[in-house]
This record gives sequence, structure tokens and C-alpha cells, in this order.
Amino acid sequence: MALNKKPVTGMKDILPEEMQIRDYVIGVIKETYGKFGFTSIETPCMENIENLSSKQGGENEKLIFKVLKRGEKLNLETAKEEADVVDFGMRYDLTVPLARYYSSHANELPAPFKALQMGNVWRADKPQKGRYRQFMQCDIDILGDASNLAEIELILATTTTLEKIGFKNFEIRINDRRILKAMAAYSGFAQENYDNIFITLDKMDKIGLEGVEKELLADGYPQENIDKYLSLFRDMNASDDTLKFIEEKLTDYLEEDMKASFREIIESVNATKSDCFHLVFDPTLVRGMSYYTGTIFEIAMPEFGGSCGGGGRYDKMIGRFTGKDVPACGFSIGFERIILILTENGFKVPGQSKKKAYLVEKGISGEALCNVIAQAQKERQSGAQVLVARMNKNKKFQKEQLMAEGYEEFLDFYKEGLKN
Repeated sequence: MALNKKPVTGMKDILPEEMQIRDYVIGVIKETYGKFGFTSIETPCMENIENLSSKQGGENEKLIFKVLKRGEKLNLETAKEEADVVDFGMRYDLTVPLARYYSSHANELPAPFKALQMGNVWRADKPQKGRYRQFMQCDIDILGDASNLAEIELILATTTTLEKIGFKNFEIRINDRRILKAMAAYSGFAQENYDNIFITLDKMDKIGLEGVEKELLADGYPQENIDKYLSLFRDMNASDDTLKFIEEKLTDYLEEDMKASFREIIESVNATKSDCFHLVFDPTLVRGMSYYTGTIFEIAMPEFGGSCGGGGRYDKMIGRFTGKDVPACGFSIGFERIILILTENGFKVPGQSKKKAYLVEKGISGEALCNVIAQAQKERQSGAQVLVARMNKNKKFQKEQLMAEGYEEFLDFYKEGLKN
């Protein structure tokens, strides 16, 4: 029986044209983030299963690709529960591995530590456009800085990178988990119900206020609390300054330091940013990860009908490893969705040297072949990109294929001499 030549569902082969774009974008990302002081690191693709299943990854913990124990450690006959057969899992994001990495190496790292991490992650998700089971993530994180300078730097570094790649007119939506909690507390909801309420709120852009009300009622919450909660959103929509409305309405539920710090983030970014994006306060922004403790943000692009990245502050995660909390904040670019947007819009990598192809007749060998290769080497040393290949029988089709790969100039070498 023939082997299956298709990749696993939800994973893909990457052809040279896309790979060229990916390499270019990775180069821009590393160069730009490097100018902001971020240092590249790398973590393993697998983590101990207890780290991945620590109730810090939200819904992603349901999507772990789990790795069976091996050899004598695996005994299916005596296994009674999952822990008896599973010890590792493929990482579903880069944040949990980073927290473990920092916990293990904190004494060897500067403080604060600005980390850049790029790598594949795996989720047993339902594949769809822009969503895969294996995909590249690109994260920057600042560990050990409790001040709002971390948020400001992360937003400016990310937006500068997106602008250099070529994106314009996108939004950075910003909120704070403490604002979300204050709104829920003001409305009279019990604290243990906050996460479920936020999950429903996160659907507002799809189901609207009426849909949120129906879901909350179906979940058994009192009409009085729901009315008070939704009135906040109706009233803020009618306000000229949404943030000021929230600050005044929730004054008894938000600490003054928190309000001042959050406003300073917005004002500082707006005072120093370029014109390529807008910073928008969005009190409906939730972000799905349960590990967020403060500021949260998300990238919205008109070219893609959804989020193209996001992040926030997660000050409690590292403490799960060490017993001592460390302030941490990160921002992740939706690398695969950005590549999808670029390829669908016919993006061409800028600044490439002209690509030449030397097509050599099959009968050329010995000294004549060495002369062709030497000529190609000389051009390469001068900065040109030169392909040397044997000439196919159907030379016209061969050139058409090479032209599709970006080759613009051809030199044909025959026994009797060079022909253009």
C-alpha cells in the first residue's frame, strides 16, 4: 500500500514562495525587537504534562497533544488514569514554557529580562482559515518589571514591528482584567462567577448585548445583576470619554494607582506612537487566558476579520513554579495570520537582488563546466543571486517555472558557446 503523501490534518507543507516571505518577516521581527532590547531564547517543544495542565492555559488545556510514556514506564494493562500513561505534552503556547524557563534560570538572567521567543506550538484544535494544529508563535515578554513601562514598551515594540512589515490602519485594543472584575463587582455578581461571565462577555461582538443577556439569564444569574451590568455598556457607548466614564462610575471598585497607571499607558503610547495604528480602550476585551492579572491588549486588522495577536500582564504564573510571584507581561504577534494576509495580498519581499539563472546544456562538462561555475561564483560574490541548473528538454517550460519563482534573467550555455 502506498504511503500517504498529504500532511497531517491541520498542519501544512510550506512552499518556497511562502517560506521566503516567512524568512523575511522573521528577520524584520528579530531586528526590530532587538532594537528594543529583547533577547532571543528557545525552549523545548515538549513540557511536563503537569505544567501544561496547571489550569493556567484556559481552553487550550483541552487541546494538548499528549505524549505516551515509553518503554517499561508504559503499562497499558495496569493503567487506571491518564497520569499512568502520559508524562509529557506538546506546548500549546510559549508563555507557560517561558515561565518555567525563567524560574529555572532567573539567577543567570538580567533584571528585568526582555525575552523574544519564536517557535512552533501545537493544539488539537479544529482547523480553519488562519488556524492550524501546528503553527508559529512570536512572543516578546518583560519579566521582573512591575511598572507600566513594560506595557508601553511591549505595545510600541509590537506596533513598530508591524509597521516595518508593512501594516497600516490597524488597532491595538486595550483593557484591564481589574476593570472587568470591577464591573462585575459593581453589578453584584459573585467573584466565583467572574470567569464564566467574562466568557459570555467575550462573545459580545458576535451576539450583541441582547445575546449576552440571554446567555447570562440561561446560566441562572439574577435579572437585576444582569440589567445593572449591561447598563454599564449602554451608558459608556453614549459617553464621549469611555475611560473617564468607567473611572467615575467604578470609583469605589478601582484603586487610584491602577486608574492612573492605566491612563498613563494610553497617554504615553498616544504621545509617542506613529500614525500606522490607533490605540482604543475596549471594556469588552477579555482575552481567554485565565492567567492574565492586569492590562490586556489585542491586535485587530481590517485585512483579517479577527484578532492578529494579543497579550497582557500575568504576574502570578512564575510563582506557581517558585512560590514567589514575579511581575510579567507579554505580547504575541499572530505570525501565521500575518503571513496569510501578506500572501493573499501578493506581498513581495523588498530589496532582493536580481535573480539570475544559468541553464547549462547537458553535454557541457570538464573545463567548460568549471568556467560556468566560476562565472556564477564571481557574480555571487558581487551580491547577485545565481542559480546554476542543467537545461531541461522543454526549456520554455523550465523558464516559465523559474520566472514564477522570481528569476528575471537567463543565460543559456551550450557546447558551442553562450546564448542569451
